[in-house]
Amino acid sequence: MDSMVETLEQLQKRVAELIDRLDIAAKTRRYHQLEQQAAENDFWSNPENAQKVMQEIARLKDEAEFWQTLSRRIDDALELARLDDPDLLDDLNAEVETLSTMVERASLQTLLSGAYDREDAILAIHAGAGGTDSQDWAQMLERMYTRWAEQNGYKIEVIERMEGEEAGIKSVTLAIKGDFAYGYLQSEQGVHRLVRLSPFDAANRRHTSFAKVELWPDIQGQIDIEINEKDLRIDTYRSSGAGGQNVQKNDTAVRITHLPTGIVVQCQNQRSQVQNRERAMQILKARLFEMERKKQEAQLAALKGENVEAGWGNQIRSYVLHPYHTVKDHRTGHEVGNPQAVLDGRLNDFMEAYLHMQVEGLRTPAADTEV
Repeated sequence: MDSMVETLEQLQKRVAELIDRLDIAAKTRRYHQLEQQAAENDFWSNPENAQKVMQEIARLKDEAEFWQTLSRRIDDALELARLDDPDLLDDLNAEVETLSTMVERASLQTLLSGAYDREDAILAIHAGAGGTDSQDWAQMLERMYTRWAEQNGYKIEVIERMEGEEAGIKSVTLAIKGDFAYGYLQSEQGVHRLVRLSPFDAANRRHTSFAKVELWPDIQGQIDIEINEKDLRIDTYRSSGAGGQNVQKNDTAVRITHLPTGIVVQCQNQRSQVQNRERAMQILKARLFEMERKKQEAQLAALKGENVEAGWGNQIRSYVLHPYHTVKDHRTGHEVGNPQAVLDGRLNDFMEAYLHMQVEGLRTPAADTEV
């Protein structure tokens, strides 16, 4: 039991440090103050402000209660471990494993302090140059992010999907729903490169394929952006699918082109043209919002004299399946020798390395090295 007690003591210390760093005591006081404000007679006289206050109360209360519960569970487990009772060993081993995972995940979330890091995400994948190989690579990335979402408790909605001509996909747009989806997935924006023996080459030669991943926070009603109808071209078309009853017989799918920026948004997963148009407009607003936010960040960085170029080359990450096996992130230098595990959704180590780099402003010298 000694090693288990030591592990729990380390978890106890780590959680106490995180609670202090996040100032959970102040957040607890804050939500109590807001609850008192919400109890006042005229609180709902301004419904919009009242709704914002209620959302803040829920967010602060959830955060405070999470850390209080986690701390209490560790204290309880430590108390039982110190009893040194062999009959409790199996149950305590399972609890320590669960608590370790919870603390690791919670520690990572402390790095997610951006304004929209807690939000749902819209993730789009586009096949690059390389024909069928790149379209197959785009589908492999779709599977990778789907597996990651499933493993980490996120829900996925396919908004739009365009099949490849021979295999794979030309593009797909996914809504990924759950706490911190946008924050975690920020590490994935950019060009992903695959090196492998092509299954579509009769001579079995090595091919390099590219696919681009884009990301926006799915904040929907929170975005206050005016869009002039004259700036839009709206096309309707028949939803594509695998066949059978799921394929719409009418032109329910919607494609919206924002003429001033050239942004194109498509939606085909809703049951009616009106619903598809509404969802497409939400995504368009999210993309315009993200474009403006990044523009402002770039202007601010330029004023500070910083380099505003994104990344250190076209690809952010390389996945090599031949002649050796490795996945390497060129920004952080993080590398693993098991590409299949990564393609099966094991992305958290890459995400954590990226978040640490963003917070600490550091990158390793290895990040400049090509794979």
